[in-house]
Amino acid sequence: MSHRSIGVDERMSPAKAFPLGLQHFLSMFGATVLVPLLMGFSPSVSVMCSGIGTALYLLTTHNKIPSYLGPSFSFIGPVVLASATAGTEGVCSAIAVAGLIFIVCALVIRAIGTDWINTLIPTVVMASIIFVIGCGLSTTAVQEAFLTDGVASAWPALVVSGTAFIVVVLCTCFGKRVLNTIPVLVGAAVAYAVACVFGVVDFSPVREAAWLGLPDVSLPTFNLQAILLVSPIALVVVIEHIGHLFVIGEMTGNNYNSILWRSVLGDGLATTVAGFLGAPPATTFAENIGVMSVTRVYSTQVFWYAAATAFLVGGFCPKLGALIGTIPDTVIGGVSIVIFGLIACNALKMLVDHRVDMASMRNLTVFGGPAIIGIGMQALGVAIPLGSYNVPGLAVAALLGVFLNLVLPKENCS
Repeated sequence: MSHRSIGVDERMSPAKAFPLGLQHFLSMFGATVLVPLLMGFSPSVSVMCSGIGTALYLLTTHNKIPSYLGPSFSFIGPVVLASATAGTEGVCSAIAVAGLIFIVCALVIRAIGTDWINTLIPTVVMASIIFVIGCGLSTTAVQEAFLTDGVASAWPALVVSGTAFIVVVLCTCFGKRVLNTIPVLVGAAVAYAVACVFGVVDFSPVREAAWLGLPDVSLPTFNLQAILLVSPIALVVVIEHIGHLFVIGEMTGNNYNSILWRSVLGDGLATTVAGFLGAPPATTFAENIGVMSVTRVYSTQVFWYAAATAFLVGGFCPKLGALIGTIPDTVIGGVSIVIFGLIACNALKMLVDHRVDMASMRNLTVFGGPAIIGIGMQALGVAIPLGSYNVPGLAVAALLGVFLNLVLPKENCS
């Protein structure tokens, strides 16, 4: 059952907007806690900075682009390597410089325009990148849904993830009024209740956490080695950022090329602030893009509520943060299967809407080759070593797609 979409500039009552914002907060929470744990940062500061970064992004883009900013997975490898010698404070300086690289990229885009995008990244290449984003995240969703601490989940956990998946699908397809606008929130809530019945939720961290507290921020200390190792990854994330923006543009029916520089600038400001407070670098979040695809609610008002929730929970309310942290991975995995699947499907929808000729061997090669390599690398968790860096699957897929599009002749290759 289809329902009316809510546009970017539309506004709702707080009673309707808050649960929609809470839904976005829940969808990003798992990754926003996981990434800093892998990097050695404070999860609560990471959650707080995601709220600050999202607010900065919305201000920078003049409330024109609905998006949530969370910690980037692409930086994990270099940050871990740099932390071994530079420590957290040294890595923070590298993250701040990565934000400055974002800002420089934004100014370059503003100066030279966006005509180069259609030349380097036409629809078939962009669709391939988006397909890799969605399918590449499938491993994360399935691991959360089917594995517990790296081993196969027991039946109660599988029932929980299955409940989350089924409820989201039912609310999306058959829900009326409120249910089909907050299917992820409803699915997570029902699955959480089931998890409580099975006794797989540990409430001890909630009992031990204080109601009020201050964030444990880490100030940066200049470290050239960490800067040289970590900050160039920003160039890879810019490619990912452009891919996310194209997905949002396709969903909302807006062409964001004219304010692409503002979008990259907002990402840069968010990353710079994260570096100065002791949080991972920021990037637009595929999880939240997936939520928009499910709900068809694109209002930027909703993201202000999500950002405010993250700021308060991560920064000043340890007990509420601990309560959110009790949500089992199986719950997040169950809803993520739907969310990530729709991201991948948006790539296919893009090919149809733009009438890309997929009977052409050229287009099949430009789309399929990079997609298989990118998805395979993401699924296996492998990367291509390049000096001190590891180039992730998404970046490899994007660069290969651009290369094939430029070198393959448009004639004699159909």
